[in-house]
Amino acid sequence: MKKFHFQASNVPLLFLTIFLVITPWRTQAQEPYRIWDKASHNAFVDLIYFKGYFYCSFREGIGHIPNQAGEGNGVVRILRSADGVRWENLGVLAKEGIDLRDPKLSVTPNGRIMVIMGGSIYTKGRLDGRIPQVAFSNKSGKKFSEVRTVSLPDSIRSWGNWLWRVTWHGKKGYTLDYQIGPKERRGPTRLMLLQTKNGRKFTPVSTIDIDGYPNEATIRFDEEGGLYALIRRELGDFKGVWAVSKPPYTYWKLQKVPFRLGGPNFLFLDSSTVVMGTRSYVPDHRTAIYLGDKKGDFRELMKLPSGGDNSYPGMVIHAGKLWIAYYSSHEGKAMIYMKTIPLNELK
Repeated sequence: MKKFHFQASNVPLLFLTIFLVITPWRTQAQEPYRIWDKASHNAFVDLIYFKGYFYCSFREGIGHIPNQAGEGNGVVRILRSADGVRWENLGVLAKEGIDLRDPKLSVTPNGRIMVIMGGSIYTKGRLDGRIPQVAFSNKSGKKFSEVRTVSLPDSIRSWGNWLWRVTWHGKKGYTLDYQIGPKERRGPTRLMLLQTKNGRKFTPVSTIDIDGYPNEATIRFDEEGGLYALIRRELGDFKGVWAVSKPPYTYWKLQKVPFRLGGPNFLFLDSSTVVMGTRSYVPDHRTAIYLGDKKGDFRELMKLPSGGDNSYPGMVIHAGKLWIAYYSSHEGKAMIYMKTIPLNELK
């Protein structure tokens, strides 16, 4: 029988490798537990469940934006986990000359993970434009394609397009594209609903008339095909907007929510109940969970341990729990955390 021999000097290295791969920062009983802190700045999170695994995406960089020397364009890190505690690093998505931001995950009709990303172009710390980017996994979800530029018609292409999150309904994906000029908040803006069949080429559906610099927005659909959106505003009274539309999604009913949003995300718990995650600004900046309904009436349920630079929660409903991945700098630099809430507590 063939015998295998290990050199004693290799044992500690082998053990260390296994330890780093399978050992969580904290046990799940000590929630929220940290799942990643390798980069100087780890932020802008999303979370989905696909073929038996949680997938978590976020941006890694030297800071919130690249520095004045033109260094520190963001890359996108992808992790996956079978239990939400032990995480496997699948690698990074990167593109030369592009600061990749806010990677949002969805599953396409052909069974692949889609990563939609903001693509900011910086020159020595100055923002010179935004071009949306996208990548796709293979069927197993283990490998991802190279990052490519999203195709937009000339009629809606602007100095700064940002397709913040794509949500699929049937065979089409929908997103709200917020468009800005070089003056950003001081210049004209436009918010448009776009659709896609393949995740690479998008076409316009309708324009949403909202003032106050509308930007980050999440779309979800109910069982009847109704479209609901939470939209962040950064001027005027700063209050977010709850937007509702029915097929063919050309008419919008708008209602302000009574507070400011930051990195808004939401899911339907059932046919009438909505759970939202966002940054709360009063009395200080914390990541908070809200409960609401289809009318856009929300109340705060809890604040998660967080502070400073934080928010952008990714959320999944799985195994009787709400799973929330978010980032926060309350323990120093910005790092990625996981929190679970039993669904029977969301009342």
